[in-house]
Amino acid sequence: MSLTVDTTRVTAGRRSDTYLAMRSVQGGRTVYSTRVPLLDLDKILPLPDPSQPDPDNRKVDPRHARSFGDYISQHEPWVAPALLARDNGGCTFQPLDGADGQIGYLEIPWSTGAFGALSTIDGQHRILGSHLETRRLSDETAKTERDLSRTRSGDRQAKLEAKLHDLRGRLARLGNEAIGLDIYVEPDSVRARQMFVDVADNAKGISTALRARFDGSKIANRTLDRVIDHALLKGRVDLEQDRMTRNNTNLIGAKHVADLTKAVAVGVGGRISARREAELSDEAVIEVVHGFLDSITEAFTDLADVAEGTLAPTDLRSRSLLGSVGMLRVLAGTYHALQNKEISDDDITAYFHTLAPHMTAPITEDSLWRHTEASTDFEPRASAPVMRTQNLQHLVTILTAWYPNAPRTDRG
Repeated sequence: MSLTVDTTRVTAGRRSDTYLAMRSVQGGRTVYSTRVPLLDLDKILPLPDPSQPDPDNRKVDPRHARSFGDYISQHEPWVAPALLARDNGGCTFQPLDGADGQIGYLEIPWSTGAFGALSTIDGQHRILGSHLETRRLSDETAKTERDLSRTRSGDRQAKLEAKLHDLRGRLARLGNEAIGLDIYVEPDSVRARQMFVDVADNAKGISTALRARFDGSKIANRTLDRVIDHALLKGRVDLEQDRMTRNNTNLIGAKHVADLTKAVAVGVGGRISARREAELSDEAVIEVVHGFLDSITEAFTDLADVAEGTLAPTDLRSRSLLGSVGMLRVLAGTYHALQNKEISDDDITAYFHTLAPHMTAPITEDSLWRHTEASTDFEPRASAPVMRTQNLQHLVTILTAWYPNAPRTDRG
């Protein structure tokens, strides 16, 4: 009897995987570019350990890693840049015939039990996050299967079956998805460490203003384009910068519009949970924020002048508390609190109008803000309240309690 064995089907003892890759040159180094299934990442790349940081990389933040895992699990149209890794000579590349040496089979050693494993330059949190999420889904699937086999309740059985279907669907989807991987051939360990520094130095983080413009997952950001169409904000929102300097010709930044939206929707310092996000409609949020902007524009002559284009935001900042993002957030939070008391917009506007005489900046020692319970929230000669969240929340509590009129005092 003669036996024929297809050795390509026997993988015992194998300590590498082979991928189709493109070979190019960057910075004088050979670079292999390929796509790696998410479930393979911890096989060919070292799994980051938050308790034992890689000496050639930054310490991993487990919470950040878990948030990435949650992101790819919850958001089917997820997107992420390619991972960057260093090959110290362990990878082998076999070009395809007729590809000019640019496309071929790339054999990558496994991260454990193999010589010349890759090291990560950029992407530790994506690697760990993918691993933690797939493990969590697997563990949760096994637990749900056990619970389902034991239940005798029809209602609970239906809920568990729906949960199991969702878990299996997420696992199947992640099992079919891949992420880019660029592998730089660099045998010199000193130059390899410099690569990490160069990547970190040249990476430009996204500003909160840009996040507010482009992150459609949050309702406060998603509604921004339509919120800033209001007369007070139109053409007066800085779409790039997070900080409003004294000479900025805009009234506020995109980040601050999102902050105002959140303050009107859930109060200063309030968080819009995922459940609350699902309950809120874009149209309802835009309507209530525009209602707030209408109210303050009608109540305060200076803001009406800004809306009409007869007062520049720079001049407003030089003479009024209303030029500060902090005071606008306090008014937004007060608007939210009074609306929750079922007070009408007309009455809120009338109340805000009683505050108008007290908006002069910088404030003096005779100011309402310095000789009432609000004094802890304003520094002497300030043109804005203290910007700590607890101070803004305290001011909202005070202004809400003052309704329907700003207090009259012997000093003013």
